[in-house]
Amino acid sequence: MPNWELKHCCDHDQSVFIVTIAVFTVVILALWRTVLLTPFKLITVFLHETSHALACKLTCGDVEGIQVHANEGGVTQTRGGIYWIILPAGYLGSSFWGMVFILASTNLLTTRIAAGCFLLALLVVLFVAKNWLLRGLCIGFIIFLAIVWLLQETTKVRILRFVILFIGVMNSLFSVYDIYDDLISRRVHSSDAEKFAEICPCPCNGVAWGVIWGLISFAFLCGSIYLGLVILS
Repeated sequence: MPNWELKHCCDHDQSVFIVTIAVFTVVILALWRTVLLTPFKLITVFLHETSHALACKLTCGDVEGIQVHANEGGVTQTRGGIYWIILPAGYLGSSFWGMVFILASTNLLTTRIAAGCFLLALLVVLFVAKNWLLRGLCIGFIIFLAIVWLLQETTKVRILRFVILFIGVMNSLFSVYDIYDDLISRRVHSSDAEKFAEICPCPCNGVAWGVIWGLISFAFLCGSIYLGLVILS
């Protein structure tokens, strides 16, 4: 049975999991404003916009195009679908994918599945991308993951799990930061939260929705660490 109470935590695998996440967090925060993290920030924006697109398709809408911009912004052009589901899907969806990557990294098989699904998503978006930055990002990460996967299978350089875990941690942290920066501290009036507040009958403004979404995103991050420890127990 799963060790939900995490009794006798932590063994070697659990300790490596926690320490790796801690190290990745320190590295990400230390390099936050450097160009080294820009590709990983843009891939988080990619997952944000892809989540909008998935929500649109799942609610019977049409996706007309996806863009990712150099200023770490993005746009998903949709027609139809359920708007109040599509709007929060970006921030919450990227947080969810961060959790999925973190949990997938706990096992080599699930790591391979996550990497394969990610590669497939990159290929699909490559053909619906509306700007060359997003196309280049997709091609770059397809090549990067293919090389890492090849090294994983043919050499002793077995880092695929750590790459997937890094993407998961980066995605989770950036999603929480993005919600705070866009919806709470600066209150961008064209943000998803402001638009959501306009169509939602609840008496909440964009900042309130930003706080709610931020708490949910942080809960995804904490939940992924807890569930990861349970899986490894």
